[in-house]
Amino acid sequence: MLIIVCLGACGSTSGGKSSAVTQRGTYKVGSPYKISGVWYTPKEEFTLVETGVASWYGPGFHGKSTANGERYDQTARTAAHRTLQMPSIVRVTNLSNGQSTVVRINDRGPFASSRVIDLSRTAAQELDIIRKGTARVRIEQLQAESLAVKDVAINGGGPAEQYDALAQLASGRQAPPQQQVMATAQPAAAPPAAQVQAGWPANPRSSAVVPVQALALPGSGAPTMASLATTAPFSGGSFYVQTGSFSTAENAERQRGAVRSYGSSEISQASAAGRDVYRVRLGPYTTSDAAGIVADRLKRSGYGDARVVGD
Repeated sequence: MLIIVCLGACGSTSGGKSSAVTQRGTYKVGSPYKISGVWYTPKEEFTLVETGVASWYGPGFHGKSTANGERYDQTARTAAHRTLQMPSIVRVTNLSNGQSTVVRINDRGPFASSRVIDLSRTAAQELDIIRKGTARVRIEQLQAESLAVKDVAINGGGPAEQYDALAQLASGRQAPPQQQVMATAQPAAAPPAAQVQAGWPANPRSSAVVPVQALALPGSGAPTMASLATTAPFSGGSFYVQTGSFSTAENAERQRGAVRSYGSSEISQASAAGRDVYRVRLGPYTTSDAAGIVADRLKRSGYGDARVVGD
């Protein structure tokens, strides 16, 4: 009996209702950005091997936009990474129990100290880290698979088309683009040979190859994505994320306390229509791209008024 694999969302839902809008693909690397005093430099690579702490994000972000413009689905096998290109494919192994899963990178984060990847709820369940919240993991990028989804995304193919390309790769109908790996990949320490795989595992915790007939491709139901353009650093100023504007300092201070975990915060007093207002801001950030990442996180957490402002 064939085991059905569904790497992505099998019928993405939002608010309990299935959507029928197909997402278009986008390919994003991004400019260097600074979060809470730490610089991150996104780059295209295909041989990343990394060890660190994994966390997960779920209900509060479900249905919100990811960093590459897709709609986050906590039931899909996806993840956020601070520097890998989007999309790319990695295998994540929980070092405490040996359980593994394969995920598609489509978001930025996490930005907490020592954490290297933020998993969707389903991926976290497969690694058995939901209850504890975090786990020490090893990340191994899958070269051929990452190149396959890159090619599809560059040509406008969304998640469904990307999963179809992976199914073709698994079935042998599409040869692993090994020559392109050598021509494109950044210099790196030699990865384990097992990283270049011929196909998807029948079980995310196994390395057995599953034929294409057994692959259940994800549904195309999700709102159309809006690509997030990379913005060059702004010289001569700083950027902030404004989360709200209040008529009283007390209300502003209350929200400041609520968003403090997202970064350095302040209350800025200003005048609007002849009245004093108190604006809650996070920052400063050196580029609008860095500020935009924080604003997106806030919006996905329920702060719909979060926006980037210049100083």
